[in-house]
Amino acid sequence: MRKRLLTLAAAAGLLAATVVVPAAPAMAAPTFKVPFKCGQAWSGQTRTNHSPAYSIDFNRTDDLGDPVVASAPGTVDRVTDLGGTSYGKYVRISHSGGYHTYYAHLNGFNVSVGQSVGYGSVIGYVGSTGGSTGPHLHYEQRLNGSDIQIRFNGALALYWGTKTYTSDNGCSGSSGSGTVNTSGTPLTVRSGPGTGYSSVGTVADGTRVTIQCQTTGTTVTGTYGTSNIWDRIGSGRFIADAYVHTGYDGFIPGVPRC
Repeated sequence: MRKRLLTLAAAAGLLAATVVVPAAPAMAAPTFKVPFKCGQAWSGQTRTNHSPAYSIDFNRTDDLGDPVVASAPGTVDRVTDLGGTSYGKYVRISHSGGYHTYYAHLNGFNVSVGQSVGYGSVIGYVGSTGGSTGPHLHYEQRLNGSDIQIRFNGALALYWGTKTYTSDNGCSGSSGSGTVNTSGTPLTVRSGPGTGYSSVGTVADGTRVTIQCQTTGTTVTGTYGTSNIWDRIGSGRFIADAYVHTGYDGFIPGVPRC
């Protein structure tokens, strides 16, 4: 439990109580999850002749039309149909820190460009479009445009071979909660994890908030000490964890990283 409290005078200066204000706060890698509904088991195959090399092909019995869900919170930036070539129908999601995920050979779409998605959000349906020879999901993770080895919940996928992955995407308990404590002053909500991001509103002292995910950003001194952890409480809405009573010092166990 957090134990250190600041004085009322210190809390009153919460909007300016920053130690470091970087122009672009460092972002931790998102916590990616298996891109299917909670509890489903899928066979994921990696192979050296796959293009790109680190992508995974997911299959299970009678999977044509099965829902595909977002692997992590983000914003849809591509919903594209390449016809009978390459990825065919595919969706790309932009995540924090320069990460993207790709979902290819879809049978159909369930999102549009600019839409915010979270864990468990259905983005499309398993298909066999493009250069596919049978129904499956082609899945990729990329960083700054480069294909990277895939991780689920921080654990490296199997390279090379076939492994069964059971999804915890969208399962209950994947979010946390906390209570804002500012000794009376409204807490500023930012568009990103840091004081350098624009203000998009305030949260009143004593408000109970749902924390969708957590990340690192500007270091802030608040009611519960000094911390660089920021809590996402909605799409494009972040608050400094130093002003939120969660019952934990540091990251909340079980809550994903943004």
